[in-house]
Amino acid sequence: MIETPTLVDQYCHGVLRTELGLGTFEAHLGRTAGPPAPGTTFFDTQTGFAVRRWCPPLLGLEPHCPPARYLARRRELGVLESGRRLLRASGISTYLVDTGMPGDLTGPDEIAAAGDARAHEIVRLELLAEQVADTSGTVDALLANLAEAVHGAAATAVAFISVAGVRQGFAAPEPPGPGEVRGAAGRWLASRRVGDRLTDPVLLRHLLWIAVSTGRPLQLQVGVEDPMPLGDFAAATAGLGTDLVLLHGYPYHRQAAHLASVFPHVYADLGPVLAQTGARAAAVLAETLEPAPFGKLLFSSGAHGLPELHVVAAAVFRSALGRVLGDWVGDGAWSLTDAQRVATMIASGTARRIYGLG
Repeated sequence: MIETPTLVDQYCHGVLRTELGLGTFEAHLGRTAGPPAPGTTFFDTQTGFAVRRWCPPLLGLEPHCPPARYLARRRELGVLESGRRLLRASGISTYLVDTGMPGDLTGPDEIAAAGDARAHEIVRLELLAEQVADTSGTVDALLANLAEAVHGAAATAVAFISVAGVRQGFAAPEPPGPGEVRGAAGRWLASRRVGDRLTDPVLLRHLLWIAVSTGRPLQLQVGVEDPMPLGDFAAATAGLGTDLVLLHGYPYHRQAAHLASVFPHVYADLGPVLAQTGARAAAVLAETLEPAPFGKLLFSSGAHGLPELHVVAAAVFRSALGRVLGDWVGDGAWSLTDAQRVATMIASGTARRIYGLG
């Protein structure tokens, strides 16, 4: 009886505009950049099984139909119509879209139109810095343009995200000194070519602190690393008015939830771990709900490329949340009213609050 009629997908990417063959489609189900091992398929994963469970009925097929049949139906409808049907059936009312991924992906306006929803941009800090560096010939120009670009982006973006910053930028939690920043900027400009990625830890740290100064929420992609080293940065940014959202914490989801319990401005993202764990999602969700205050958890799909991944994330999240909270209500530990209130917070309410969505 737990209802989450609308969801805010607080972290995702656009979907591909091109038709996909079986192999290309399957590649988007895996967690690696490469193909599956010989003789295996990414359809034989929790994500692959979840796609076959939830998506075929939305295109007029029976659940669990063979992948080849599903892809044939998808091509028959066309990429636009199949995407429209899938996204509109997801129940997602708002998408927060990281526009920093390469590829022929839809932007916020396109995914909003396809899904009959709203969408807002999340700006990727590293990509923004690389674009600034491509047009800045001196250290002074780079540093001035970088600050201007971040603060300018904050005027329209709902959040910033850093991917490399977690791995490279936390040698020390405090902002680097001016001399340290100038030296790193000079070395980067002298050695880089157009399109080179930003990996310098001093500049990454400097970039994170510029983002913190804007007051916009800052999403930090933890990946598969233990997020506990972020504790010093969380302590240093406490009270400054910027919320930190930890993404992709699995298999360290308990640690991410613990940080959310310790620091008032730290939040933990639930997805795409639930889509990746599929039939085991309720167990993972229950573990995350153990240490974290319930108002510090947020739903997302983390979807990239396939509208199916938005559908699966939303469906698995609803199913897992209903099972976990429903069991607690059935045991008498929670009231139905409280369970519904918590479900609404995680599904959309907390995201609306911290991102200022209204």
